[in-house]
Amino acid sequence: MAGTDSSRELVYAPSPAIILCEPQLGENIGAAARAMANFGLWDMRLVAPRDGWPNPSAMSTAARANHVIERVKVFDRLEDAIADLSLVYATTARSRDLAKPVLGPDEASNRLATHIEGGAKAGLLFGRERWGLNNDEVALSDAIVTLPVEAAFASLNIAQAVLVLAYEWRRASGRGALQFPAQMDPPASKEELVGMFEHLEEALDRSGFFKTAAKRPTVVANLRTMLSRGDFTSQEVRTLRGVFASLDRRHERPNPTRQKPEKK
Repeated sequence: MAGTDSSRELVYAPSPAIILCEPQLGENIGAAARAMANFGLWDMRLVAPRDGWPNPSAMSTAARANHVIERVKVFDRLEDAIADLSLVYATTARSRDLAKPVLGPDEASNRLATHIEGGAKAGLLFGRERWGLNNDEVALSDAIVTLPVEAAFASLNIAQAVLVLAYEWRRASGRGALQFPAQMDPPASKEELVGMFEHLEEALDRSGFFKTAAKRPTVVANLRTMLSRGDFTSQEVRTLRGVFASLDRRHERPNPTRQKPEKK
């Protein structure tokens, strides 16, 4: 399947289903849909949403993630929502007595990526806003995913949790390359760097910076070593040479701080 969003084409690549269990607020559903869209997820499943479906608040909060909202599937039972999945991870910050593996978001996403790349289906399960998932719901999962949050403030908004896991999924799936890499100027050539060094050294000679001729080679070597660590671009070298030239001509300009002689 393919669709369009503004001027860019959407690609519905295989990805985990996002299952929200008994979500209460439409705004949270919409914000979760937006987070999914940001990172290329599109299969949202709702289990017994409190305010029913469709939900106008969810649609307005989704902020143009219409392709996610339009594909939402609603189920009465969690068992039905995950029936076609062969791997399900439950997200929770609470400790439990269940004998379930506990994974971090990076490891969970790597496992999800491997599972889905093999042609199987998987999903991430999220609980209610107020109290998350109960033990029976967690028992249906294959493992627990816990985010490394501050223990004293471990509760995340559903949309926030979806955003973090969606980001980790995109990174693990190999689709995490930056879409808009910074446009960098080309790095300065050695010829440009040497010209900058010599320009600075000549200016320092004229200013009397080198007090003794014997120490000049050592000071020059130290200056070149320091400047070589700068990883300069061509534009930065030109800028620095402009600075050197301006400082070198300073004596030619009137000193604004020098007081003018008083007229008698």
